[in-house]
Order: sequence, then C-alpha cells, then structure tokens
Amino acid sequence: MELVSGLLSKALFLTGLSNETNDKRRKKMEEKALEVYDVIRTIRDPEKPNTLEELDVVTEKCVEVQELGDDEYLIVIKFSPTVPHCSLATLIGLCLQVKLQRCLPFKHKLEIYITEGTHSIEEDINKQINDKERVAAAMENPNLREIVEQCVTEPDD
Repeated sequence: MELVSGLLSKALFLTGLSNETNDKRRKKMEEKALEVYDVIRTIRDPEKPNTLEELDVVTEKCVEVQELGDDEYLIVIKFSPTVPHCSLATLIGLCLQVKLQRCLPFKHKLEIYITEGTHSIEEDINKQINDKERVAAAMENPNLREIVEQCVTEPDD
C-alpha cells in the first residue's frame, strides 16, 4: 500500500510540474503574440487614414504563436478585410509580411491568412501572400514598394 501511495504522490507531484511548465509555455506564447500584435497594429490601411487596428482588420485575437524549437516560433495571423470584396486584401497581407520580417527580433516562420468567410476569394489571396516568390516579386515593383513603405512606416519615423 505504501508503494502505491508513494507512486501516486510522485505522479501528482510530476503532474503539478507539468501543469506549471505548460502554464509558463502558454504565458510565453501569449506574450509573443502580444509582441507580434504590437508590430502589426500600427500598419496603415492603403486606402484610409486609419490603422489596421482602428479598422478591426487585425485584433489581438488574430495572432497565434507556437513554439517550433529553441527560440524559433510559428506565427499565424488571420486578418479580416473591411468588406468581402476588398481589392486591397493582398496588399494588406503584403504589408503584414514586410513589417513582421523587418521588425521581429526573434527567429520565426510566418503564415498569414484571411479569416475564413471574410473575403470572396480568400483562398487565392492566402496562396499569394504566403508565396515567398510572389512577395519578393511584388516588392521589386517600385510603385507597390512605395505603397507598402507608406503603410508600414510608423508616423514618427
């Protein structure tokens, strides 16, 4: 009986450690998500004088961070265009890509999606904004690059 009691005590102790470790990991991922959100919330809309945060295109809930390895993270962003036929959704995705690649101080893999059901051609746009070659080609276009720069530059830069 003492053996069973001892094993049970150890199992409960280890479960507590496991829960504590999971709580720390979850808190760390929440902090990383807020760090990412702080970077993207100030991106300006290409058409309007507002930020993506002000238009509810991005919210704290749209950012998810998962740990991939030692100091490497997967960042998943799901943004919501203001209207289902938004012609600038791809450009907004490009702005998110560019700003995060420039500003995040940690190693990461980035996936950006339009929130399901918020755009009429979300699948096509999702493919475009997660295709590295298309993103690189878009940034070689001087007109597009200038628009992206205007959107991602902080007002006091």
